[in-house]
Amino acid sequence: MEGTIKSPANYVPLTPISFLDRSAVVYADRTSVVYGSVKYTWRQTRDRCVRIASALSQLGISTSDVFFLEISFVFVLRIEIVDFNISYPYQVSVLAPNVPAMVDLHFAVPMVGALLCTLNIRHDSALVAALLRHSGTKVIFADHQFLQIAQGACDILSKNGDKVPLLVLIPEPLPQPVSGKKRSEDVMEYEDVVSMGKPDFEVRRPTDECDPISVNYTSGTTSSPKGVVYSHRGAYLNSLAAVLLNEMHSSPTYLWTNPMFHCNGWCLLWGVTAIGGTNICLRNVTAKAIFDNISQHKVTHMGGAPTILNMIINAPESEQKPLPRKVSFVTGAAPPPAHVIYKMEELGFSMFHSYGLTETYGPGTICTWKPEWASLPREEQAKMKARQGVNHLGLEEIQVKDPVTMRTLPADGVTMGEVVFRGNTVMNGYLKNPEATKEAFKGGWFWSGDLGVKHPDGYIELKDRSKDIIISGGENISSIEVESTLFTHPSVLEAAVVARPDEYWGETACAFVKLKDGSKASAEELINYCRDRLPHYMAPRSIVFEDLPKTSTGKVQKFVLRAKAKALGSLSKKGKSKL
Repeated sequence: MEGTIKSPANYVPLTPISFLDRSAVVYADRTSVVYGSVKYTWRQTRDRCVRIASALSQLGISTSDVFFLEISFVFVLRIEIVDFNISYPYQVSVLAPNVPAMVDLHFAVPMVGALLCTLNIRHDSALVAALLRHSGTKVIFADHQFLQIAQGACDILSKNGDKVPLLVLIPEPLPQPVSGKKRSEDVMEYEDVVSMGKPDFEVRRPTDECDPISVNYTSGTTSSPKGVVYSHRGAYLNSLAAVLLNEMHSSPTYLWTNPMFHCNGWCLLWGVTAIGGTNICLRNVTAKAIFDNISQHKVTHMGGAPTILNMIINAPESEQKPLPRKVSFVTGAAPPPAHVIYKMEELGFSMFHSYGLTETYGPGTICTWKPEWASLPREEQAKMKARQGVNHLGLEEIQVKDPVTMRTLPADGVTMGEVVFRGNTVMNGYLKNPEATKEAFKGGWFWSGDLGVKHPDGYIELKDRSKDIIISGGENISSIEVESTLFTHPSVLEAAVVARPDEYWGETACAFVKLKDGSKASAEELINYCRDRLPHYMAPRSIVFEDLPKTSTGKVQKFVLRAKAKALGSLSKKGKSKL
């Protein structure tokens, strides 16, 4: 088009940093962060973030660490060697629960042009050391509760001859600095970093919106963790999508019951900032703390995995409090059983079901409510809400495809295939793992590893992880369906179903179950309960009663349970079995 140009007047690279700049003006005196008696406003939060960015710059953290990459080009019989300067951003890691420093660092680190790497607080020193080495971390902020883990990781790096990052301690914050407070001699403290920074530091913004902003390591439910790289563009778009799918209005009050370190808090650490909300930080997530904070702070929104839902609906009456208003709750991670959604709504929560992966910046779909579902019985409504739904506005498309032929499967609610994504809120790729990136993006789609169906109305419903599907006597058994049935038993608190090797059937369903406190149920009772409600071949043939191993994001570590089920051996002899 003659007369049109691309210029700084009409194009600015997208970045979540702009959310904080705006909120510091529009919502300057509104509360940004609450943690016990500690409170900050949005003006104060931006000032702290700028100072931290300035301090990081003084500590040697800059936009990039330049190194040389040697690339060979082959032209007929001639080989040419060319050296390129490649910009590789510095990494700053943080090992902390849902505390105010996590809010600060989500802006401060990008403000200096570095990448933020939020580490899982359930990792041990050996795994933290491996991730620090892999990410090339230069500075690690560690909450006092996890200081020994971080120090242990640094010791491991030192013994192996690796570069040891600078360690900064995040102590329990106090409302006002205490004069004469005894300071650690060998570890820099968080407020020291804030104090050394300059308030007029020139914030660095990306020159390309596709530049990386953070690295999130996958939870490792099925394999070793991989570093998922997010961009400024994807983070910006997914933050706004998260605000929309949470149905947030101006200045919401968000209770942090989902981990801030997981997918950058589902991008809501940036999203809540965009609309001047208040972050209610919660170090230890318990049912009592949830009800107390909702009552005290008039919480409007929260989110979390089905484990949080279970915690809430099974809370003792002495810990429950009436909700002062409807609280919107977005659940993700594992698919929630329909009856759990029903119970939450009975307590006064407004439930939204989302689905996604670390590779899709957290939630990538939302089960958008259809008006025609309002006439259905409550139990049927809950079943509809348990679907994974449709892509949110940040994603272009979601489909169910045959993983071999890559053919899009019919939307009949029956034909099962792999769920695939494409759009602007899919990761840049896996850090330092081009082969894994190439495999994940084959055919121009991101392959999730989740198996599901698409219903005629276009809504996705997950059936299983590709590694979790159970094939018994040639029949596919969805572990999710069996788990959902077990969850409806009045004595069952948690359930996970995996394949157990079987000499006759190939595999049978083995259920690992945790009962509610004070409840009793035998294995035979639970098996018969499932057989009365499912086709007989789908019912578990063995039940193991124990606590379920989970990641810190609430996902059951099924690879641990599969190993336990394998160790149990076969129930039936070859050529002999009965249904």
